[in-house]
Amino acid sequence: MVAILKTTTTLARTAPEFELPVIGQSTTLKLSDLKGKVVYVDFWASWCPPCVVSIPALEDIRTQFLGQGFEVVAINLDLSEREATHFLKSRPVSYPVLFDINKITPVLYGVEGMPTAFLIDRAGRVRSTHAGFKKSDSEKLMGLIQELLNEGVR
Repeated sequence: MVAILKTTTTLARTAPEFELPVIGQSTTLKLSDLKGKVVYVDFWASWCPPCVVSIPALEDIRTQFLGQGFEVVAINLDLSEREATHFLKSRPVSYPVLFDINKITPVLYGVEGMPTAFLIDRAGRVRSTHAGFKKSDSEKLMGLIQELLNEGVR
């Protein structure tokens, strides 16, 4: 899949709320738990070749921006949580990975392919969407993240 990055700066829509279980934990995470942070919500699946590229890239990006109020949240859309867990054993990440057994969040966000991600500003508005992923996307994505971190809350 060709990576497509679309940025919206005016009248961005509010990111839909979700609450999903964290894989490997007995807790859930809500998007609103991260209010005040810039959040990259990444929809992925273990069968998706570009996801193999994006998972470690997002880990590196998260490490770079974590202390500045940035977080990555991955939402897995495999048929079973076991498939995601198996995938993550060989590609561990420090960011929260959620499992959507009912596949409601991709409908709320309008996900059309894998991976698809949404960059959400500190006020909870979707400011950028990203379909697909290739290594060269990291630099542009980091620039967008830095812009949103510099904006603060409006």
